[in-house]
Amino acid sequence: MDHKNFKYPDTKAHEFVVARLKERGVSLDDLAQLVYETQKDYEPKLTLEECQKEINDVMYKRELLNNAMVMLELDRLTEAGQVKQPLADIIRYDSGVFGVDETLALQIANIYGTIGATNFGYFDRVKSGIIKRYDTRPDHVNTFIDDLLAAIVAAACGKIAHKYA
Repeated sequence: MDHKNFKYPDTKAHEFVVARLKERGVSLDDLAQLVYETQKDYEPKLTLEECQKEINDVMYKRELLNNAMVMLELDRLTEAGQVKQPLADIIRYDSGVFGVDETLALQIANIYGTIGATNFGYFDRVKSGIIKRYDTRPDHVNTFIDDLLAAIVAAACGKIAHKYA
């Protein structure tokens, strides 16, 4: 149901996602660094500062914020024991046949079209930089966050590719 008096909380959603990422040890600069390392060979004039700007820009997209809030909360709620079985174990053990984490992340990457989706596939497969750190941390539920980070980086890479095309 659409409430006429409801205004989407863009700023609060952005603050929620950035704060939640920070709580998990992720800074936007970490993501920008991975964007830079990935894209510098394709665009020699690219700077780290430009990558930071592109990360900040994509972090305000509602499609990203909506999916990121859901993804971050599902990891948190599962880790806190607030998700019921059998879903809790499926998320906790990142079951290979689950795929919901990749589906939500792919929606973020798709903001920038095929290049975003292709980049996401690459980052999901290679798991480099900060993405790898979250894919291999057994001390937390990271089923969604590693794919979220890959999607954010993929989206920023896609945005840069569109800019220089």
